[in-house]
Order: sequence, then C-alpha cells, then structure tokens
Amino acid sequence: MSARPDRHDVESMGAWMLDRVMSMRGGISGADVIYGFSVSHSLSLRDGEPEENTSGVSGGIGLRCIGDGGRQGVAFGNNLSRDALTNMIEWSRANCMNSEPEEGISLYGGALEDDASSLELCDEEITRGVDSGRRMRECLDMTGEAKGRDSRVVSVRAASWGDGYSESFYASTSGIMGWRASTSASCGVAVVLSDGDSYEMGGFGNSARRLDDLDGPSYARISVDRTASVLGGHPLPTGRYTVVMGPEISSSIACVIGELFCASDIHKGRSMMKGKLGGTVASSAITLIDDARMPRRLGSSMFDGEGVPTGRTVLIESGVAKNYLYNLQYASKDGTSSTGSAARGIGGLPDVGLSNLVLQPGDETHESLIKGVAAGFLVSELMGLHTFDPISGDFSLGAKGVRISGGVLGEPVAGVTIAGNLLDLMMNMTAVGSDLEFFGSAAAPTVVVEDVSVAGGRES
Repeated sequence: MSARPDRHDVESMGAWMLDRVMSMRGGISGADVIYGFSVSHSLSLRDGEPEENTSGVSGGIGLRCIGDGGRQGVAFGNNLSRDALTNMIEWSRANCMNSEPEEGISLYGGALEDDASSLELCDEEITRGVDSGRRMRECLDMTGEAKGRDSRVVSVRAASWGDGYSESFYASTSGIMGWRASTSASCGVAVVLSDGDSYEMGGFGNSARRLDDLDGPSYARISVDRTASVLGGHPLPTGRYTVVMGPEISSSIACVIGELFCASDIHKGRSMMKGKLGGTVASSAITLIDDARMPRRLGSSMFDGEGVPTGRTVLIESGVAKNYLYNLQYASKDGTSSTGSAARGIGGLPDVGLSNLVLQPGDETHESLIKGVAAGFLVSELMGLHTFDPISGDFSLGAKGVRISGGVLGEPVAGVTIAGNLLDLMMNMTAVGSDLEFFGSAAAPTVVVEDVSVAGGRES
C-alpha cells in the first residue's frame, strides 16, 4: 500500500467484507475488521554527519471471523483490491473453522466512543508534514549541545529524530465502527566520554504525541551528565544497600510490574500475580494505575482493539493488588467486564495490554530522598530487565550509578549486579518522590528501595 485511501472508501470496504462473510454459509457467527495506515520519518546524525535518513509508509487490513464454539481465524494483507479482499475472507473463514474452540470469545455490542478531541492525540504540524530542514536543525542542535556540555565528550554517536502519523479503523458485525488517529515524535542523543583512562557510552531521549512536548537540547545535556556521572566507575563492595531509582529507572520497573496484571498472562500461568487480588503485594507507598484517558499521552485512546471504551484501572492501591486488566475473552472467563485493555494489530487475535502506566507520586523531592540515605546506590542504568522471570519474580540485573554516603552523592559505580525477587523489591519500596516524569507511555517518580542485595567487588 503506497497511497492513503479515502476514509469513506475504507469504511465501504470494511462494510462490504463484513456483509460478505456473514452472507456465506458455514458456521460463522460474527466478524470484525481492522484497517491501519502509518507514515514515519527518521533522521540520525553521527558526529554531525547524516548516518540515516528514512521515510516510510505502511498499511493494511485484517479480518477476524468468529465461529461456533468460540473458534477464531484471522487473515490480513496490504492489497486492497476486491480480488485480494475476497481471498482474505476465504482464508479467514478457513483459519476459523480449523482452529480450536475457546471460551469467552465474543464481539462488543455497546456504543463505540471515537471522539478523541479531549485527548489531544494529534499534532497538526506532524499531520501536515514536518519540514526536513527542521529534523536536521533539531539533530544539529542536540549535537552542538552535547559537544559543548563537557570537554570529555569524544563522540556524539547519535543525535536522532523521528516523527509520524497513524490512523486505524475498526468495524464489526455487531454494528459498531470508528476511527482512531494519532501522531508521535521522538528524539535523543547517545554520547561517548573519555577521561583519558576509560571510556563510557550512554544516552537519553524521549517520545511524545506532540512536538512541543519534546526538548532535544535538554535530552542532550542529560545524556552527557548521566554518562559523565558513571565515567571511571568501579564496583561497590558486595552487600545490602538502600537503592534509589530515578524516574526513568522506576518507570521501567513499573512496566515490569504492570504487565503482571494482564489477565491473559494470569490465565496462562505466566504471572506471579495470579491469585493475589486483595492481598498486599507492595509497600503502602505504592499505587499503580493504568489510565488510557490521559491527554497527550502515547498510550491513550478512546476505545481498544475490540471497540470497547477505555478507562482507568487501579492495579495496586497503597500496596494492595486491586484489579487485573481484561479484554472481552478473559473478562468473560472471570465473570467480569472488560477494562478496555484489548491490544491487537491487523494480523493478530485480541490480547491484553497496558495503556498509560503511572506509579503515583509522593511528597518528597528527589534531593530530600537522597539526603535520607546513609549507605546506598543511586541507579542510573539497569541492564537485563528482559531476563526478569514473571512467574517466580527472580531477577539479576547489571547496574551503573553513583554511590550515596551519608546522604551525599559520591563516586561513580559500575560493574555491579542487583539481584533478588520482585515481590521483596516491591515490599521494600519505602518512599516515592514528587518528581513524576513520563517516558513513553509509562510514568514514575524517584523510588527508594531498602535492603537490596548488590554484588560488586569485595565484601563490605
């Protein structure tokens, strides 16, 4: 698909596909259609010289057939000709009839909410097309800011920029149809610093719905300062420390925790939160919320991948596990309602996913939290979060940062490992800061964790 079809044509195409599949005999009880289209642009400079400059267009449509007994079948493609769509219908029907029956499969029959004006998800400057000159200026500005920040910067390995627009259409045989549209942009910097004896590489960046929510020069300064803070770092003595995680690290941990509340993983035995609703799973300082109705946020939408209205779901409140996230299938299995959390692309079946995940802030500043730490470790980088075991909760992560002694930041730290169990980590999160920050679709403040095992050099 190289050109963006007219919306009316897409709606007519979807209606034709649904009418055709339901007019054919053979045990099909319902169907839905998802169409998607996106345009993206990216630029990356290495030490001020272009390294990558790309633009792309993608699009396609997918059809899901639902059969007797809860069978499902999907077919998809990017050829929108009538012959191709007819073949897609046949493949979707065939895949449906040859699939295994599943409990709880249904279509949403309520009203579809598609007026997303209150969410401010589209930036007109992006939809009109960002000028290529602006992309270059943004990357050059970030490069200059990074080079001028610290004399030890020996290379700006990447100053990158990206922007794009996407839209999708959903319709089903239950009689609903609607559109979703959004923009996004991102930028960031990766640098190499050297003090003559050692080298350190690091970076920082962020993404947002709108251009005026990005600050490339600030990201360049953070990238340099953070990398400088661990340059020449050495391991801490092995022992148990109070660990302080800034907002970016805390938001990454929050995502790991949030994914454990997806009902699909609960039912498949892939989450340590199975059977824990109503129980204490974290310290009373922790409240974690999934909220798809936050303006200007990357995870926001008026309806999910099944047409169900989205909303706000409290996962943990003052340390107590309160709710799971559901799509229609798993809500039916548990005798509850969907939370509007169906995640789905044009070529897949509905699953359960996160929207905007927010670890609620407290009252103390980042600085005051550090002042309260007698012997600790401010973590600036965690490595290996993908190795976290969602069933047992065990983890072992590489880390870098800065030592804290008597409430004062000290020498750089590198080459250490933070290990333990996620439930213990959550129970030991004794304080959260007031400095809430968003990173993509997740937000968190500074978090203080007591009694964490840190393996480094000699025993303390």
